[in-house]
Amino acid sequence: DRPEGDFCPICTLPIPLPMGEHSGTNVCCMKRVCDGCILAAKKRGMFECPFCRTPMPDNDADELAMIKARVKKKDPEAIYNLGRQYWNGMLGLQKDTRMAVKLWEEAAEFGTIDALFNLGLMYFEGMEVQQDKEKGIQLWKKAAMQGHVESRHSLGANEVNNANYDRAVKHLLISANIGYENSLTVIKLMFTRGLATKEQYCEALKGYQNALEESKSHDRDEAKRLRDRQN
Repeated sequence: DRPEGDFCPICTLPIPLPMGEHSGTNVCCMKRVCDGCILAAKKRGMFECPFCRTPMPDNDADELAMIKARVKKKDPEAIYNLGRQYWNGMLGLQKDTRMAVKLWEEAAEFGTIDALFNLGLMYFEGMEVQQDKEKGIQLWKKAAMQGHVESRHSLGANEVNNANYDRAVKHLLISANIGYENSLTVIKLMFTRGLATKEQYCEALKGYQNALEESKSHDRDEAKRLRDRQN
């Protein structure tokens, strides 16, 4: 099952994957709201946060101040978010990967699964930390057990690389059934190479399509059309 944070707090539908392309996180309350609900709020003339009604920051300094205010309150999502800002050198902050790692470690202690995934990736690849693939895998397992789809996919991809195809398919089926297209693509490739059965590919395809249907709404479709037109 997907974790609570994968569902829009307004319409309560699961947010399509990847969530960053179909939703936005509001720094005032650290709630991730889907594009459909953001559009619906704007159509009603509401340009503040659609969840908590706080006016949206209109510059980097105000946005950073809002994040830091929630960090002081030990909000795990805010701690994770501040780590992202340091990692990317955004909102006027100087890029500081060590500070990012420190913040993600703190967020992970509070149970933020995105932080667990990022740390897992860093240890697995040896990014800014001494490489420790086993530690990376354990962090991914911890996140995957809590429904983190990219961690589940990463576990499957690692098993593919290790030629443990049965284990790989088990992981990838879970993430495909949640609606992760990359996992479906890998299972399809495995099927064409004789590494997965037709039944497994059909199961993944059906689960993926069902997940897409469960995440659809009229407002989200309209928001996607507008975004596609702008692009």
